[in-house]
Amino acid sequence: MLLEIVCVLAIIALVVAIILPAMPRVTSRAKLEGYAVQAATLLKMDRNAALRRHAAVATEVEAPARWIRSGATGQVLRVPNDVAIDAMLAKKCAGRESGRTIDFFPSGMSCGGVIALTRPGMGYEIRVNWLTGGVDIVARAPL
Repeated sequence: MLLEIVCVLAIIALVVAIILPAMPRVTSRAKLEGYAVQAATLLKMDRNAALRRHAAVATEVEAPARWIRSGATGQVLRVPNDVAIDAMLAKKCAGRESGRTIDFFPSGMSCGGVIALTRPGMGYEIRVNWLTGGVDIVARAPL
């Protein structure tokens, strides 16, 4: 009887050990908020670098590949596969084609834009004000 129980528990443990790594990991609300904070931090660092250097700095946003790269440090924020990035960026900025970057200028101003990090039922928007270059995080209403 005891041997049978041990065998059943061993089989259950074996099945769990095989299935658990194959189960998809989902990003929790706290993790998603953490990614939004990291994205906002990259943007703020680039704005501060533009002010300090007295030169334009561009933060690159590659939404389909799910990454954001700092123009000042080269640091890249990658988000997991279950998190979507949608970016509303200026097509033209400072007289040149843009579309993939948020540019920050020595005056503190920027091209502005919105980066949305979403999962089903939750999301955050990182909003960059074009006039002030200020960066804000706003919780997105569930779809």
